[in-house]
Amino acid sequence: MHPIRKQELVLTRRRFLLNSGMGLGAAAFTSMISRTVAAQDVRSHFAPTAKRVVFLFMAGAPSQVDLFDYKPDLRELFQTELPESVRRGQRVTAMTKGSTKLIAPSKFKFAQQGKSGVWMSELLPWLAAHADKLCFVHSMNTDAINHDPGKTSFCTGSEIPGKPSMGAWLSYGLGTLNKDLPNYVVMPSAFWSGKVNVQALYARLWGSGFLPSRHQGTSFQTTGDPVLFLSNPAGVDPVVRRRTLDALDELNQKHFSEIGDPEIQTTIAQQEMAFRMQSSVPELTDISEESPATLEMYGPDVQKPGSYARNCLLARRMLERDVQFVQLFHRGWDHHSNLPQNMEGQCRDVDQPTAALLQDLHQRGLLDDTLVVFSGEFGRTVYGQGKLTLENYGRDHHPRCFTAWLAGGGIKGGMHYGKTDEFSYNVVEDPVHVRDLHATMLHLLGIDHEKLIFPYQGLDQKLTGVEHARVVREIIGG
Repeated sequence: MHPIRKQELVLTRRRFLLNSGMGLGAAAFTSMISRTVAAQDVRSHFAPTAKRVVFLFMAGAPSQVDLFDYKPDLRELFQTELPESVRRGQRVTAMTKGSTKLIAPSKFKFAQQGKSGVWMSELLPWLAAHADKLCFVHSMNTDAINHDPGKTSFCTGSEIPGKPSMGAWLSYGLGTLNKDLPNYVVMPSAFWSGKVNVQALYARLWGSGFLPSRHQGTSFQTTGDPVLFLSNPAGVDPVVRRRTLDALDELNQKHFSEIGDPEIQTTIAQQEMAFRMQSSVPELTDISEESPATLEMYGPDVQKPGSYARNCLLARRMLERDVQFVQLFHRGWDHHSNLPQNMEGQCRDVDQPTAALLQDLHQRGLLDDTLVVFSGEFGRTVYGQGKLTLENYGRDHHPRCFTAWLAGGGIKGGMHYGKTDEFSYNVVEDPVHVRDLHATMLHLLGIDHEKLIFPYQGLDQKLTGVEHARVVREIIGG
C-alpha cells in the first residue's frame, strides 16, 4: 500500500474529533462540560458544619479491644474458647483458619475520662484530656478482611482499585478554598515504632481514579523538596521559569481549542499551581516561626522531619491556610504478635501529637469547622494469635466491628455510639458501615452523598457506591 494512503487510514484521535465536527466531537465536549457543571452544582446542597477535614489513618488496624472498646469481663474468660454462637461461622483469615479461638483480654487498664465519662485505655493519656471533644463509634464495620482491600475501601469507597479517593471526591464536589496550595495533601509518616508486618502504601489511596487528575492528592516528601520537582533546575531562575510557562500555556491553549480534552486545562492549571507553590510550600513547611510552647505541645518528635508529630503540626498549618483535605498515614499497627509492646510504641508515636492537633485547632478557632477522623481499616479479634499469656498476645484482622472516633466539624463530643457484644466481635446496636461514615463526612461538608455523582462507564458513580448508605445523624450536633 502506498505510504500516504496508509497514513490516511490511520485515524488519530485528534483527526477523528476534528473531522467529527458538530457530531461525536461536539457530543463528547458537551459531556465534558456537563460534568464540570455537575461538580459546580454540588457545592450548594445545604449549609455545612465543616469546611475542611483531617483524616488520621492508622494503617494496619489498631486493636479496638485495647484502646477504646472496654470489655472488663474478658479477664475471667482468659484462654477459654470463643463460643461458636458468637463466631456464627464468619470468615476468618488464613492465619487463624482452623486454629482454636482462645480469648485474650486486654492487659491495659481503662478509665472514664472527662465530664462525659467516656472509657479510654491508659495507652492514650494525652488524648484522654480531650475526651469531651471525641465521639467514639464502636459499631464500625467493613467487608474487607485483608489490608489492601481494607485500606482501598476506606480511602476510596470500594475494594476494587481505580476509584477516586475521598479527598478527590471532595475536591471535585467542593472546589478549592486556596489557590496557592494543593486542595488535597497526603503525608505518610517516615518512621514508626511497630516494626513488624508493615504494608506498603500506594498512590491509588489518594488518586483521582476516573475524576479529572487535578483532584488527586499531593503527597509531601520527608526529604528534599516537600513536593517532587518543586525547585527550579540549576541555572533556571523564576523569570526564566515564568517565560517558559507562558510559552507552554499558549501551546496548551491552542491544543485545547483543537481537541477539547479537559486534561489539557488540568495541565495548565497544575503548571500554574506548581509555580505558585514554589513560594507557598517552603513557607508552609518552615516551622521556625512556631512558638516554643507550640512545638513543646506536639512533643519531641516534632523536630524530626517525616514524623507523625511533625505531620500533625504541618496539618494544622495547612488547615489554617484552607487546604481542604489533609490525610496522615501512620503505619505499624498490624500486631499479630507481641501486641502489647508494639501498641505501647505506636501509641507513644501518635498520642501526644494527636492531642496537640486537637488543642491547636481548638485554640485557633478552627476545630468548630474542621472535621477530625481517626481510624484504621478494620479491627482486631478478641481471640489471641501467637504466644498467648495475660501479658503478651497478638490479634488477627477483624472486619465485623471496630472503633473510629470523630471530633469537631459539627460532631457531638464526649459520647459513645454503637455497641458491640461482650466479646467485641459483633455489632449489636447501631451498625455503621464504612460507606455510612463516608456519607456522614460528606453531609457535614454540606454534600448529599446521593447527589455527588460522576458519569462513568454507564453509571452515575458515587463515593458511597450503589448499596444503601446512611448519614449517622445521631452523632451530629444540633
